[in-house]
Parts: sequence; structure tokens; C-alpha cells
Amino acid sequence: MLAAPVAGALVFSAAPVSAAPAAPVAAAAVKSAEDPFSVFDVKLTATKKAKAGGKVRYSITAVNTGPHEATGGTWFVGGLFPKGVDLKKISYRTSVEGTQCELIKRDLFCVLPATVKKGESVAMIFDARLTKSAKGTQKAILGVVSYNVQTGMENLSKEELDRLGVPGFGFVKQASTKVVR
Repeated sequence: MLAAPVAGALVFSAAPVSAAPAAPVAAAAVKSAEDPFSVFDVKLTATKKAKAGGKVRYSITAVNTGPHEATGGTWFVGGLFPKGVDLKKISYRTSVEGTQCELIKRDLFCVLPATVKKGESVAMIFDARLTKSAKGTQKAILGVVSYNVQTGMENLSKEELDRLGVPGFGFVKQASTKVVR
């Protein structure tokens, strides 16, 4: 798992901020202001091979490993989609009613208005279409971003949380799809 604290703005890039795995957070309590309130164990699967212009599916399952519950509005699912994906043709589904997504450049993040208690999981599927000019290996960096949001701030957008400098943590994985002819 790639986990990186973010300050000011969250940027997923082809080269992750930190390739070192995050140290597990003790379940007893957050040790400092820099420790995440909620840590997510992310599993990401993707279509292994697809033709240019074909469909690619990304499935994300995230388990909140604690130490605290993740309140709706304090965590987001999504990330950076490959250059070869037609961003106008991404659809998503989840069992969490009221989910809303926002696309900013190649980053698509969704707020799921649900509280995920320690030990509970959430799943989300993104269906995308490759462009007809896609080639090579297409890499996506997807997962969960969790913010250390104080009471009363849970209705702020991801952009606003970033702007205010609220501590955020990315729990992401990389998935590759080989474009075949």
C-alpha cells in the first residue's frame, strides 16, 4: 500500500510521493497530529488486457483499519486515471446512495456519504473506456484519501479541505492495463 500525507493539495502522480509502506497506526489512539484518524487497507483490481477503444474496469475495496471510524465527508474514493482513458466516459457504481464524483483534470474523486466503522469496508467500481489511440501499458493510481477532519467540517468539499490545509492521507494502489491490438 502506498500511503502519503498530503498538505495543501493532493496530487497523485505517476511516481508516488512515497514508495515506502505506511507504518501501521496503533488501534488505541492517534499518536500525533500527523497520524491519520482512519487508515484504509485498499485492494485494487483492473482489467489486465484491453483493446484500444475497449472497456476497462477498476474495482476498489477499502477496509477501515482504524483507529477511528471514517465519517461521511471525511474520505474520498478515486484517484488518477491513465492518459489513455477517455475521461468523459467513466461511469461508477457503489452501494452507497448519494455518492457524488468530481473530475479535475485526470483525477476523479467521489465522496461517499457514509460512515465506515473500524473493520468495515466499502467497494466502488469504475468502468472506463480507452481512447482509440491508447497504446502501451496504461497505469491508474486509485484508492482512498482520508482527511483528519474536525467536527463541523465534514460537509466541506475535497478542494476546500485541501485549500485549508486539513491533514489528508492517501492510501492508494497502482493497477496496469496492457493495450493489445
